[in-house]
Amino acid sequence: MLYSNPLASAADLDGFRLEGDGAISFPLGRMRLESRRPPEDGQDANVVLWCPEDFGPDIAIEWDFWPIREPGLCILFFHARGRNGEDLFDLAPRTGPYEQYHHGDLDTYHVSYFRRRWPAERALHTCNLRKSHGFHLVAQGPDPLPAVLDAQGPYSLRLSVRQGEITFAVDGLVSFGWRDEQPLRGGKVGFRQMAPMIGDYANLRISQL
Repeated sequence: MLYSNPLASAADLDGFRLEGDGAISFPLGRMRLESRRPPEDGQDANVVLWCPEDFGPDIAIEWDFWPIREPGLCILFFHARGRNGEDLFDLAPRTGPYEQYHHGDLDTYHVSYFRRRWPAERALHTCNLRKSHGFHLVAQGPDPLPAVLDAQGPYSLRLSVRQGEITFAVDGLVSFGWRDEQPLRGGKVGFRQMAPMIGDYANLRISQL
């Protein structure tokens, strides 16, 4: 185990960085993330929360997730760092709009695992893996998470990267696997939400593979 954080109180977020106009609370002893802005503000209403640690290339990222309010969208960024190897926090400030993350000054992977913002996303639930710089959709698989109306939770999410092989699973059910022949070298991990989504998170664990 490289890193373990219960995400149970404000003290657990020491060093974390919130980008965008978001609010974090702990009403049930787990981290609740939401935007302060209405969805009508578009990309300016979206938020990203970064863990301050840097991790190597071969890791497993696990966390517990509860969808609280939809529509919306949730993303996990991983292996995020500057395009020239800089620490992510040393780059130009970001404020939440998606373009800053897929066509900005960083490289990253990101998996969107609760895609319910638009009618087409709600009609067919999928998990999408993209590689950036750029907006490259490299893998897609089914999303087994229920809608908020039927969600119980917690749902155990696991993203693993081993020698360029990326696998994503929900409660042990694999959604997709993909091999990157030119894998990114590691970096930071962050949670992104698209307003008006509200999500709860707990038990972030990152282990070496």
